[in-house]
Amino acid sequence: MSVAEADFEAVRAQLGREPRGLRAVAHRCPCGNPDVVETAPRLPDGSPFPTLYYLTCPKAASAIGTLEGSGVMAEMTERLRTDPELAVSYRAAHEDYLKRRDAIDVLEGFPSAGGMPDRVKCLHVLVGHALAAGPGVNPLGDEALALLPEWWRNGACVTVSAPTDPGSTNTRERDR
Repeated sequence: MSVAEADFEAVRAQLGREPRGLRAVAHRCPCGNPDVVETAPRLPDGSPFPTLYYLTCPKAASAIGTLEGSGVMAEMTERLRTDPELAVSYRAAHEDYLKRRDAIDVLEGFPSAGGMPDRVKCLHVLVGHALAAGPGVNPLGDEALALLPEWWRNGACVTVSAPTDPGSTNTRERDR
């Protein structure tokens, strides 16, 4: 599989390092850059990387970090204990996440991510899943996304120019 060179370079610039296990762009920010990538469940060295949807945009990540610091994760976790309908929907999100990851590679004994299905541990993962899967799949990811400011409003987080090498195939192997 391959990822367009410009997308690979944008993700590298967003992360400030080489992306690991990059398979695909799972969602694009309204600015046009990738903001969520799909990663391989196993890195090339065989070690597990259970975060299937990795939020790469530093502006979005910062906004989510601020939201996490506000105590919303504890509130969401408490609601999972007291709202049976929410708990069922969140468990369905967990099953969706596992199904998508297992379609690529099964990680026996590894949970989904973000604390699913019983708690909220990482909003970055839940928002990444919500953006990649679309509205209605991850209820708490959707809620967190709705609480975020429009991180793209003041421009893209990175700017990457197109490759100038005339021999470039304009793709990168996704399983890096």
